[in-house]
Amino acid sequence: MSRCKVIANYGVGFNNIDVQYAREKRIIVTNTPDVLTDSTADLAIALMLGCARKIIEAENFVKEGKFHGWRPQLFLGTELKNKIFGVIGAGRIGTAAAIRAHSFGMKIIYYSKKENKHLGKVVKAKKVLLNSLLKKADFISLHLPLTNETYHLLNKKKLNLIRPDAVLINTARGEIVDEKELIELLKQKKISAAGFDVFENEPNLNPDLFKLDNVLLLPHIGSATKEARTNMALLAARNVAAVLKGKKPITPV
Repeated sequence: MSRCKVIANYGVGFNNIDVQYAREKRIIVTNTPDVLTDSTADLAIALMLGCARKIIEAENFVKEGKFHGWRPQLFLGTELKNKIFGVIGAGRIGTAAAIRAHSFGMKIIYYSKKENKHLGKVVKAKKVLLNSLLKKADFISLHLPLTNETYHLLNKKKLNLIRPDAVLINTARGEIVDEKELIELLKQKKISAAGFDVFENEPNLNPDLFKLDNVLLLPHIGSATKEARTNMALLAARNVAAVLKGKKPITPV
């Protein structure tokens, strides 16, 4: 790639690019932060609601012709008010998701390398250690980039800290979670439910996921809104144009 000057990633995550090699070759790498924050945060909340109220199970129940009238114990979910929303990775998207969760009356805790003063001020969020968050949170939402440090951050030991009535939401990267171990815990109901927008080996999904009735599976659509995808394309194009004109990129990695 002796002529390559810039790799403009159409997305905020850049684990699909060998950034170190690009740096050695003096190839500029850019991504598209900010423009997909709201869309991805919205989807994290959608997954949370879907799991909390058993939306997919209930819809399938109706479509299969099993609904024969109101029943007091039919698909009992859980309310969000006064529940603890735990954010792992309090960056742009994690912050936006936390603010949305707070609007439901949820209490916010977060795990992050840096203190998020904005979250503390706006929603009175508390910074906690990862183990503490996993033990306390009713809903856990992942918002970390995939790095060598975050690969299988939620391994078997960490996953076993999660409460049996808790819900895990992942709109970040599948490889952050040891998916095989998570599936085993979901099978045994040692974790109540999980909402996946990303998977460890996508697009090759673990077939055991299709056998579970306590998971909500989406095809990596976190940023899939007309607004976000349009702005991602524009930002990627503007980054390329800037570099080819000899200017600094707008959003360099």
